Order: sequence, then C-alpha cells, then structure tokens
Amino acid sequence: MINQLSWKVGGQQGEGIESTGEIFSIALNRLGYYLYGYRHFSSRIKGGHTNNKIRVSTSQVRSISDDLDILVAFDQETIDLNYKELHDKGVIIADAKFSPIKPEDTEAKMYAVPFTDLAAELGTSLMKNMVAVGATCAVLNLDISVFEVVVQEIFGRKGQQVVDKNMEAVKAGFDFMKENLGDTAELMELEKADGKQRLFMIGNDAIALGALAGGCRFMAAYPITPASEIMEYLIAKLPQLGGAVIQTEDEIAAVTMAIGANYGGVRALTASSGPGLSLKMEAIGLSGITETPLVIVDTQRGGPSTGMPTKQEQSDLMAMIYGTHGEIPKIVIAPSTVQEAFYDTAEAFNLAEEYQCPVIVLSDLQLSLGKQTVEPLEFDQIEIRRGKLLTGELPEVENKGYFKRYEVTEDGISPRVIPGMKNGIHHVTGVEHDETGKPSESAANRNAQMDKRFRKIENITFKTPVYKYAPHAEADLLIVGFNSTRGAIEEAVVRLEKDGIKVNHAQVRLIHPFPTEELLPLVKSAKKIVVVENNATGQLANIMKMNVGHAEKIHNQLKYDGNPFLPHEIHTNCKELF
Repeated sequence: MINQLSWKVGGQQGEGIESTGEIFSIALNRLGYYLYGYRHFSSRIKGGHTNNKIRVSTSQVRSISDDLDILVAFDQETIDLNYKELHDKGVIIADAKFSPIKPEDTEAKMYAVPFTDLAAELGTSLMKNMVAVGATCAVLNLDISVFEVVVQEIFGRKGQQVVDKNMEAVKAGFDFMKENLGDTAELMELEKADGKQRLFMIGNDAIALGALAGGCRFMAAYPITPASEIMEYLIAKLPQLGGAVIQTEDEIAAVTMAIGANYGGVRALTASSGPGLSLKMEAIGLSGITETPLVIVDTQRGGPSTGMPTKQEQSDLMAMIYGTHGEIPKIVIAPSTVQEAFYDTAEAFNLAEEYQCPVIVLSDLQLSLGKQTVEPLEFDQIEIRRGKLLTGELPEVENKGYFKRYEVTEDGISPRVIPGMKNGIHHVTGVEHDETGKPSESAANRNAQMDKRFRKIENITFKTPVYKYAPHAEADLLIVGFNSTRGAIEEAVVRLEKDGIKVNHAQVRLIHPFPTEELLPLVKSAKKIVVVENNATGQLANIMKMNVGHAEKIHNQLKYDGNPFLPHEIHTNCKELF
C-alpha cells in the first residue's frame, strides 16, 4: 500500500479534462484524503493541451509532487509532454482510439483502454472521462461506489438516466482495466484515509468567502484570468446577503466604483490581475490621498502585458508597493495557503477601515486556482472593526464650517464620516487639501498632510506578518518565500533536515510595510539565506535587502517559466550551497 498518490489527466481543452479531475478528486476528498490539484491550461476556450495534476495523501499536502504515479491520456500529446514525470513503476492509461505509442525511454507500463468506444456503446462518447475514472479505480483497487454520490450531485439535475449511464461508464472502465491488469492490481492501493470531512476549494473561493465573512457587500470588477472566480462566486452569494456585484466596462470603472461604495460606508471589493492592476493605479492613488478605505485583490500571473495569462508568476510585488505615482500609504498582504486567503481577506477590510488606505491582497495563480483540502473554517475568528468611523449625532461645527475629515492627529488617522451625516459636510478631492478637504498648495499644509498619512502605517497590527518554522536558534540556512511557494518549501525543508542541514523557514505574509522586526532575528541567526520566488529579478529578495540588510547572505532561487516550484528543485538548489 502507498500513503500518497500523484495522478494526472491530460488532453485537449474542451474534452472534459477538468471535470475528470474534479470528479476524481471530490470523491477522494469525501473519503477523507488530503488533496492538492493544479491545472495547466492554455489561454483559449477550446483546444490546446491541458492537464490536471492531483496529489492524494493521508496527510496534509500543499504542493504538486515531483513525480507521477498515474498518467491518464486522452491524446498522444499528453503522453509526449508528461511521461517523463512518471517513475519506473508508474502507469499510463491511454485512450485506445488514438493508438497510443509508449516512449522508449520510460519503464512505466502503458494500458490502452477504449475510453471513447466504451462510452459510445453506452450512448455518447462524452462519457469517456467517466470510463477513465473507472480505469483509475481499478489501478487503485478502489471501490467505484464512492463515486455514486458525486455523480448524483453533478449530473442529478439532468435526470436519473444520465446519472445511471455515467455510473455504467465508470463500471465499464473499471471492468476493462481489471481484466487487463493481471497481478498488478494492488501496486498502487492507497492506505485508508481518516474519513473526516474537509472542505476542498480553490484560493479564489476562499478569498470570496473571506470577503463575505469580512462584511463585504459590494463588488465591482471586470473578468480576467486568474481572478474571475472571485467575481463569479460573489455573483452567486452576495445577493443572498443584500449585496450586489457589478461587472463593469473596464478595470478603471471597477476600482472607482469600489472607492465610491467605500466612501458611502459600504465595505466594497475589486479584484483583478496584473494588467488590470496597472489600469487601477491612478485610482488607487485617489484612495490614498482621499483616505478612503479600499480592498483590492491582485492574482498574479505571467507578464508583462498579456504575457502568459494562465501560467504561474509572482512578478507584481514591486508594482503593488510602488506602482502608484506620488507617495501614499498602503498595505500589501500575501496569504500562503487557502486557509490564510480566507482569514487574511476578511482582515483586509478591517485594515482598510482602521488605517483608511488601500489594502492589496496579493495572491498568485497557483494559490488562486490550485484546489486543495482545507480544514473547517472558524467563522467565529472573524471580527468587524471599523476604526474611526463616526456614528450617531456629530457635534455642531464651529462657525458652521466644514467637518475636519482630514484632521491632523497624533496617530495619523482622522475621524471619518459617511455622506449625509449632519455636521459632517466636507470637501473631497484628488488634489492636496487641508483638514476640511479644501484644496491647498501651502508648503506647511503639504508637509502636515503627507506626514499625517504616513504616520498611519508606522504601527500596523497584523496577526501573523511572517509565518515561521524556526526550530533552530542558529540555522545553517533560512529559506524565505511568499504566497504559494510555501508547500514546496516545507517539503524541501524536511529533505534538507534529513541531509543534516539545520533549516529555518519564513513565509512573508505582510509585504508592506515590511515586517523587519519579525524577520530580522531569523536573518541574523542564519549562515545563508535562500529567497524562493517565481520571477526573474528577485523582487522579494531585493525588498529584504532594503529592509533587513545582510545582502551578502542572500541567494536567489528564481523560476519564471510559468510553472510552480517543485520540492526537489528547492531541495537540490539549497543543498548545492553546502
């Protein structure tokens, strides 16, 4: 028996590859296994190679695996592109329809199964993906009955006949494969899972759910990969809570509508990816100078320009901190797991209102679209804090003047009101202004307002600015990452420890203002530092050098080919330093 399995299904987009992986993984999740899935797909609606790699384990996993146990292929291209991931005892299950050819330089076994023909015999070739699921069950010696509930949930609305036909397709694939396996039937039988029920979700769904829990009641957005699922989730859920989603004509309209809603007292969100954030930058500056709360989600992808819209990258870091013209206070947070994405997004709304500035929730494609097992979320951990938002009756302003919306205060945070409050009238403008909001170009006023705005973020309170795994007071190596690199780093740490190297790990969750005090002790106590990031210029490493120094210790591990890190890549690179 094995306690972990790596399974991949591939073919042309539009062939049901995603649904094959979805059905397979949901069923195993229901059995209590931990899963992590990552889709490789082209930036087109139909056609082009796509695959879904799913890792199944009896313990928590947060990254895709180095190798592959089973490859399910709907075309020869899938075999040609992915077979090298298979280990020597791996299995290829291929549709007999395309007369699959096994590459000569692999020891993996290949079985040609008539996915298409078996499905056609049952009424439609569209069910070939269900035949493939059944064939996989045979290799795993898995009872196909575990799929009955999932098939009912997915196809039930189409009628019981469709449900029954799909289960017949699963059985047909299982029976055919069982007959052809011979004595190898138990080679990949999985150890039993604990049977506990857990969530199975992508990071974008967790971000959207976190927004709901954090009191968001309005979203304005324009569709863009890989952020669109956030809007799609909230389109379905926000109206149930009295909220609304507006698909705007462009990203500029989206961010300005979100600013307007926040100014009116409604917690509002906008979400996009790198190209969209570029368009939002001027308006983010407006949020900063008018001190209007604003939460923005940036799901990073391959750039520049259109770049590689469906591929992994982490190259927006500097843009999110320094992208706006002029200087404004802002907060940038970067969750590293789906659970953190939920809690951090909810907290982003508190930070935005408490510090009256833009808060950017930074994600990346792997975190946003990677689907993984999530422990039950604790909604009672979520609290709503609205900062200095005044409620009730305001005192009458002296001499019937304007309310001091931008009053210079010791902590830099001014009292805030919403439109229509008696005695709360004030001016709002994107030009520099005095305490009442009236335009002012006075040098003294400029200094006072700039200093006030930046005082706000001198003492940001964020629960976990750095995730730390630091068992060593003095470490040979400190590995630092952000966002989705956490899982691959964690596995590399385990392997390096087995090699006798003392390793600490830090995952930066508060990117700006940078958590120097939290990170500096780990940096000082490490002999060498490796910063792992999916970009070409070492953006996080450069930010660390600016804030914590010790540049002579810092080594980059960079990957910018559109693929996420694998554990062995980090392990190998780090080991070479010793």
